Amino acid sequence: MRMKMRTLGLLLALLASAPVLALSLNEAMSALPAAKSAGQLGEQPDGYLGVVSAGGNAAAIARQINDARRQEYQRLATENNIQLRDVESMAGKKALERTPSGQYIMLNGVWMKK
Repeated sequence: MRMKMRTLGLLLALLASAPVLALSLNEAMSALPAAKSAGQLGEQPDGYLGVVSAGGNAAAIARQINDARRQEYQRLATENNIQLRDVESMAGKKALERTPSGQYIMLNGVWMKK
C-alpha cells in the first residue's frame, strides 16, 4: 500500500510539473535558429521541421512549431478550398528554397546540408 501511494505521489508530481517543462511556441520560435544552425533541425518537403540530430530541446521545438504550422496550413486550406497536403507541399517547397546554405534539408528521404 505504501508503495502504491509513493508511486501515485510521484506520478502526480510529474503531471503537475509537465507544463513547466514544455516549451511555449514563442520559446520554440526563439530557439529555432540556433537548433537549425547546430544541425539539430531541418526543413522537410512536407512543410514541417524534422529532427536531424536529437539533442537539447530539438524534438520539443519541432513539435511546437509543427503544431502551429499544421494549424496555419489547415486554415489556409480551408480558406482557399484546397487540400491540406497541397498547402503542406507548397510550404515545404518554399521552406527548402529559403533554407540558407549550411543548414539541413531533406531530399528524397535523406538529410543533407544545403
